[in-house]
Order: sequence, then C-alpha cells, then structure tokens
Amino acid sequence: MSRGPLIAPSLLSADFARLADEAQRVADADWLHFDVMDGHFVPNLTFGLPVLQALQAVSPVPLDCHLMIHHPERWAPGYAEAGARNVTVHAEACTGDPRAVARDLRAAGSLAGLALKPGTPLDEYLDVLPEFDTLLVMTVEPGFGGQRFLTETLPKVRRARELVDTGHLELLVEVDGGINADTIEQAAAAGADVFVAGSAVYGADDPARAIADLRARAAGARQR
Repeated sequence: MSRGPLIAPSLLSADFARLADEAQRVADADWLHFDVMDGHFVPNLTFGLPVLQALQAVSPVPLDCHLMIHHPERWAPGYAEAGARNVTVHAEACTGDPRAVARDLRAAGSLAGLALKPGTPLDEYLDVLPEFDTLLVMTVEPGFGGQRFLTETLPKVRRARELVDTGHLELLVEVDGGINADTIEQAAAAGADVFVAGSAVYGADDPARAIADLRARAAGARQR
C-alpha cells in the first residue's frame, strides 16, 4: 500500500449533474472521495449506494467512500461489495465494536477505514485501529464542504504518524476538510498520507495541474 502523498478530490465540490464527467476531470488523482451523508449523523444529505455503483463503472481512479451515516455496520459492506477501494466509517456512529465492521469490509473486498471527528480523541480507539487500513482524521466538522481547516486537529495527525512510524500501527493517515495549497503542507508535515481536497481541485481552472501542485507540496513538506 503506497504511503503517499495520495490526492483524493472530493465529489462534494463537483457538479452533481455531471458526475461521470467530473470523475474524468480528476483522472490524475489517486483516489476519488465519495461522501455519503444520511441527514441524521450529519445534517446534510448527499449520495448513496446506487450513485456509487454507477460511478464505479466509469471512474478512472479508485473510489474512497466516506460514510457519515448512522448504523454503518448495516450499510458499509454494500459499498465494499460495489467495488470501493476504501470504505471509512465513523467511530462515533458505530453501535458495536468497530473491529467487526473492519472485518466485514475486508471480507467484502475493500480497505477498512475509521474516521474521527475533530473532537474525538485518538487514544480511545488505539485498541481497534490495528484492524483498520486507514485512519481518517477530520480536519473540519463533518457534514459540509468549504469549511476552514482546523489546525487544532494536527496533534492527532502527528500522534497517528508517530504510532505508524514506531510500528504500533500499520495504516494510511488521511485528512479531510479545508485542504488547499496552503494547508496541505501543514497536514503533510504532521504526517498525513492521503489528502481529501474539494474546491482546491474542482474549483481550479485546471484540475490536473491543481492535483500535481498539491501532490508536490505534500511531498516537499514530508521531506523537510
């Protein structure tokens, strides 16, 4: 599994009426971030499984599915079975042991991800994280795109990076929220591997150039 930097443009910032075309516009990306919101766990409502199934058939890059929904145990495996490369559930939404969801996702053919809201401590989930392939540190409150990057989440990224580098965890550290040409360097320096970027890519005149620039900035920050 590549250690990054991986750029994952967020479809939340795309033109919803042209999702197939919007996927093609970011063919140079590593993953395509697909936000599922149920209007309950978060106040917004977005895509669901039928849209992912349709997009999976045409996307030039693997789908990175982020479930911001209640009862992910029930719904998450379907997204893996549909072909998503990575399916992430929120620790705060799991009603049982998150490790059971991770095992179900892996059995269904995807990587398993665990997401934490900005205020959720990492240390509370250190016992379950060895079952996961990705850790998604939310750098904004989940639910809406276009929010300001929360620098107070960076210690959580640094802590996760330390645990990976010392061999206590083996996973990709992903960040989502407010990632742009300025903030990606902060997140990369803290140790993130995967960067979800919405308007920084889809709002650019040349998405391919924006992706290349973000990737180069992240790589440079990691090397310093």
